[in-house]
Amino acid sequence: MSQKLKIPTVRLRRLAAELRSLRSSAGLTRDEVLERTGINPATLYRVESAKANPQKRTLIALLDLYEAPPALRAEVLAMARGATEQGWLRPYHSELPQEYTAYISFENEAWEVRNYESLFVPGLLQTEDYVRAVIAGMLPQAGSREVDQRVQARVDRRAVLTKESPLRLRAVVDEAALHRAVGGREVMRAQMKHLLQMMDEPNVALQTIPFSAGAHPGMPGSFVLMTFADAEDPEIVYIDSMAGDLFLEAPVELRRYNAMFDDVMAQALSPSATADLITKLMKNNL
Repeated sequence: MSQKLKIPTVRLRRLAAELRSLRSSAGLTRDEVLERTGINPATLYRVESAKANPQKRTLIALLDLYEAPPALRAEVLAMARGATEQGWLRPYHSELPQEYTAYISFENEAWEVRNYESLFVPGLLQTEDYVRAVIAGMLPQAGSREVDQRVQARVDRRAVLTKESPLRLRAVVDEAALHRAVGGREVMRAQMKHLLQMMDEPNVALQTIPFSAGAHPGMPGSFVLMTFADAEDPEIVYIDSMAGDLFLEAPVELRRYNAMFDDVMAQALSPSATADLITKLMKNNL
């Protein structure tokens, strides 16, 4: 994959939203902006959809046209200067799928992640051996280099839980994921121990939906809700599926997935009961 691939960031999304808002407040269509500034319509579309960071002269032309107040003008210009910073993304991550590197960037900037998993231990709580077994099993045709890159990326991601201002993780997992012997008994025993250790961290909460709960709203598949510290940065829903990865931002979708997560949490065991279940599984099966 090209080293020049641009991965969206929260700042780039916010910049795009601010420019759309300014154009709307000015009562202008994209065609009218083109007529009055000469900016290419494709360029304006890419800027307003967070697919490109505008050049400074383009941004100034837009701010002049929209008559942005001085304070807002300065804020937008500052936003643009840092809009493509990729946080902790490593150079080799440019070879990973675009959607996954975008996810990594968003996750690094998030304040809270709410993750429901039906078949796997949540990614941020996986041990390296578990990760390797998952990737090797899911991508049997992948070469050793690709597997190593994906494993390292997953391991690197865990740093968000221990950084200076750590990510808040709220995870719910179906009990089935705890029974699936990914990598064998020793790998699963180490994975269960790691879960218990991570559950002692104040920013991590893990709950399990037991088999006894029967059918529940999370059964169609896994999803992630990412919330950012600044209220101006909208939430994102991320879905990883065989049909492709999706990022959802529409308010109706956000409401639906927030409600779904609330529902699965309500049907899940408490964190302490989940710890008891994991301990019992280790004793009886591992």
